[in-house]
Amino acid sequence: MCGLGGFINRDGKKVDGRAITIMGCMMEARYDERGGGYAAYGIYPDHAEQYAFHLLFDDEEAKEATEEYLAHRVNIVKDERIPTSPVKEIPQAHIPWRYFLDVPEDRADGEEDYIVETVMHINACIDGAYVISSGRNMGVFKATGLPRHVAELFRIHEYKGYMWTVHGRFPTNTQGWWGGAHPFNILDWSVVHNGEISSYGTNRRYLEMHGYQCRLQTDTEVVAYLFDLLVRKHGLSEEVASTVLTPPFWKHIDRSPDREYYEALRITYAPAMLNGPFGIIVNNRNTMIALNDRIKLRPLVAAEAGDTVYVASEEAAIREIAPELERVWAPRAGSPVIARLKEGVA
Repeated sequence: MCGLGGFINRDGKKVDGRAITIMGCMMEARYDERGGGYAAYGIYPDHAEQYAFHLLFDDEEAKEATEEYLAHRVNIVKDERIPTSPVKEIPQAHIPWRYFLDVPEDRADGEEDYIVETVMHINACIDGAYVISSGRNMGVFKATGLPRHVAELFRIHEYKGYMWTVHGRFPTNTQGWWGGAHPFNILDWSVVHNGEISSYGTNRRYLEMHGYQCRLQTDTEVVAYLFDLLVRKHGLSEEVASTVLTPPFWKHIDRSPDREYYEALRITYAPAMLNGPFGIIVNNRNTMIALNDRIKLRPLVAAEAGDTVYVASEEAAIREIAPELERVWAPRAGSPVIARLKEGVA
């Protein structure tokens, strides 16, 4: 179950959140109202150079503790409650707040690591505070509820972005709560996921060796951190990182002309490999990646129309907002679909 969808306008054209909300509404048979969410890129042009921290607080005490910590660590340019509208289907279980912040000059050389450390500390050490997004010029909005109710809660139609994702949750082995809804994020990376990461324990221990801490009680969290580790810190391309997560089976590697290459990846990054049934959409500020598990146990459909690339669990969700498609296909198991902003598009 679960349903996911997303699109990228490769020419950088910004559209409001109505289209992505419609995509989410088309897959409601997949959800059980225990989690919905959106990721949007390009939505904060007035603060494009600051990191946009979206947080959920259990109470004012957690908010005060977080702000005391941030005051000694970063330069807060602006902070405010994330605008919401009352939605009877979603009780206000948390206080949604956002901070636009800069890293001190003496930390500029390693500022992304510094931001990751800041996120990990808040999530692990401040009771009742959860960072749900921490990238530049992007944001994650999520709660316990159907995607259409979450869109109404966070007034998604008021934001304009060039890349969007949506997720509706049907949790099977973890609780449904605001922080456990999708997308999951670190820096510019965001992930939505349908399925189960059965390798979660191994992946989590591997990430903890590199300073990441998983505190949001949902297996999908590891996928965001793995992409950050492999691409940003280890310098792998998105294509190679995708191969690390969904490598060929050994029987195929043994017959491959690139055997040594695939053997090296599997041996070096064995703890990063994802097992279990899954379809995921992974985004950063320039790219949208769609990826299935190695035997395609979860549905995923891709499509193109002009400069826009779409991905969703169901073709109907794409056709509802883009009826005239130039190409529709089912991505191959374990092979990523990667769409990027055109060269020169900021």
